[in-house]
Amino acid sequence: MSENTTEVLVGGAVLAVAVGFAFYAAQATGLSASNSGYPLTASFRSLEGVSVGTDVRLAGVKVGTVTDVALNADTYRAETTVAIRDGIRIPDDSAIVISSEGLLGGNFVEISPGGSPFYYAEGDEILDTQGAVSLISLLMKYVGSGGGAE
Repeated sequence: MSENTTEVLVGGAVLAVAVGFAFYAAQATGLSASNSGYPLTASFRSLEGVSVGTDVRLAGVKVGTVTDVALNADTYRAETTVAIRDGIRIPDDSAIVISSEGLLGGNFVEISPGGSPFYYAEGDEILDTQGAVSLISLLMKYVGSGGGAE
């Protein structure tokens, strides 16, 4: 009987640790139940490395997430919706750029704020966009040009 009780207690402890880890992982990755924020849209030529759930950052601080990505069949551009956290106001002359975390890091969406006294409202479109720059394309251009040194 004592052995059975020990197995139940160990199993319960393992289950509690698993639930705690799942909760921590959800909080750390931003998968919280609250989906507060206001949506903004943007159209990119290339959205390479960005998908739903990708961070949106302003001055290196996460201020939102990508909530939708779709291809516009007429313009062949990636239509993107981002949710910006409530309380963060974005000037209406700001730019939105696909940036890289480094040579081997992933991509994220970066907002470069402008200086306008007016701000984007819920559902507005950010017109000043810059898509992802492919590292492979840049390397191929460099190699194809002879390396630049002669």
